[in-house]
Amino acid sequence: MAVHLFPIRPAAAADDFAGIWLIFQSVAAAGNTFAYTPETTREQFSALWSDAPSHAYVAVREGRIVGSYYLKPNQPGLGNHVANAGYMVDPAARGGGIGRAMGEHSLVEARRLGFKAMQFNFVVAANPAVKLWQELGFAIVGTVPGAFRHTRLGPTAIHIMHRNL
Repeated sequence: MAVHLFPIRPAAAADDFAGIWLIFQSVAAAGNTFAYTPETTREQFSALWSDAPSHAYVAVREGRIVGSYYLKPNQPGLGNHVANAGYMVDPAARGGGIGRAMGEHSLVEARRLGFKAMQFNFVVAANPAVKLWQELGFAIVGTVPGAFRHTRLGPTAIHIMHRNL
């Protein structure tokens, strides 16, 4: 795992959520990676991103939140040993290694929290992050054709990705 030039830390709900929300609004408006719509309210997003059992984290560069991810059980009960995560990088900060750093950080955190594997249930096939997840050891274990309504490409496949921890 690489050494990062910016800290990644647990989100402090009140202080950090405003920055996370701004990133979410940009990502949702693009309509090319997340199933959430631009009409998602701040309250709905907060519940999805940071309410228990989720653990939310932020990447900070020069005092500004430039990325965030959540980590939570993929399923309750007998499926809670497999983690699920979602990641967002500020569009203005893309290409600076933030996504990779958060991916690496999330794998360490997932192990620390006792998860045995990590699974992504809905990775848009056209998302450049597919390559990153594969570089971090994730395999595509399933593909669902046309499951995402991409704003530019129309119906687009999604991948289910998995790796053991």
